[in-house]
Amino acid sequence: MEKQLSVVLVGAGDRGQTYTDIMRDMPDKYKVVAVAEPLSSRRAYVRDRHGIPEERCFSDWKDMFALGKIADLALICTLDKDHFEPAMAAIALHYDVLLEKPVAPDPVRCEAVAQAAEAAGVKVVVCHVLRYTPLFTAIKRLVEEDRLGEIISVNHEENVGNRHQSHSFVRGNWGNTGRSSNMLLQKSCHDLDILQWLIGKKCRKIQSFGSLRYFTRENAPADAPERCIDGCPHGESCPYNAVRLYLDDKKNAWFREACTRIPSPSDSEVEQALRTTQYGKCVFKCDNDAVDHQTVNMLFDDGVTATFTMCAFNRGGRYIHIMGTKRELRACLTADEEPIRLYDFETKTTSEIPVSGKEGLPSGHGGGDRGIIVSLYDYLTGRYSGSSISGIRISVDNHLLAFAAEESRHKGTVVDVDAYRAGLRIPE
Repeated sequence: MEKQLSVVLVGAGDRGQTYTDIMRDMPDKYKVVAVAEPLSSRRAYVRDRHGIPEERCFSDWKDMFALGKIADLALICTLDKDHFEPAMAAIALHYDVLLEKPVAPDPVRCEAVAQAAEAAGVKVVVCHVLRYTPLFTAIKRLVEEDRLGEIISVNHEENVGNRHQSHSFVRGNWGNTGRSSNMLLQKSCHDLDILQWLIGKKCRKIQSFGSLRYFTRENAPADAPERCIDGCPHGESCPYNAVRLYLDDKKNAWFREACTRIPSPSDSEVEQALRTTQYGKCVFKCDNDAVDHQTVNMLFDDGVTATFTMCAFNRGGRYIHIMGTKRELRACLTADEEPIRLYDFETKTTSEIPVSGKEGLPSGHGGGDRGIIVSLYDYLTGRYSGSSISGIRISVDNHLLAFAAEESRHKGTVVDVDAYRAGLRIPE
């Protein structure tokens, strides 16, 4: 009989609900036994979904952790700037932890989490969910099987998507870096982690360029009101019209629930949000400062080079091009089902490797959301044999690349990663 892992949830927003809903579908493996969430509607959603007693539902995670260790696993899915304190508290209680990325919004606190976990002897797994997608696990397997030969260079793109950018990184929780974290860390620590994982070597130097180019007040039409719902003369042609995105589109539960912070909101609740929150503001008149495009150049050991580009102005998806000494690989993670393509230098032929079956990739980050929950169970019960899961030390080291890239972007320099780490004076 399989061991059932008990789980406490800190933060019942989109990510917390997603992971615990997946756990609910695995009742022999997981049982969510407590929730801490300040918003009553979200707290009630998790309570009802998992049959949690009212006395184990908390508005403040500190009250939950005051009970001591009451489960096997703590799942921390608060906003970025709020990850650190509950993570440290959970580690102090000797919980194993599944921690939503990023670990913390600055490198010193990231390192503190790693050191605390190592000292306590607990497992902390960061939600780098791309590692668990069918696409990237297949690419990793091809690398490990030496199908590409020695990797020489990699080009990788994260196409955020124009609507996603406007929702999450202009109007939403992550548009203002002072309230959350920098764009590269929040959105693309996934991608820097994937590059290091696939290349399998240390990054030594890093350089970055990027800026907030388009979503600014300077680009607002002269006659646009502060809020779309007030009747913008450009509303019919604007792809960022909040009324069409949030109120008229009844099928977009993600947007509607995010703007209201209510599960399954009514139209009146969405309309109220558009009149009172930043989700209803003209996309050119928000308080955002997150970049809308950024490029990172990296030099790894043995002269391996990589470029990463994050940009808002596209349909969305991730694209990767790996150039090895035997073959080159091209692949993409999009809503469309596409195979991995390998070009063989010896035979001068291209072969296709299917990634998913007839139903296409599973939902949730291309299958990564479910993949990490499945792998986590095996990891915590001592029977994991894959290569996707990484310890907290690797996650923090790869987070450091995002911080070093931001240093480069702001100062216009090439950053030596080891020197950057040394300059942080992180306490031992």
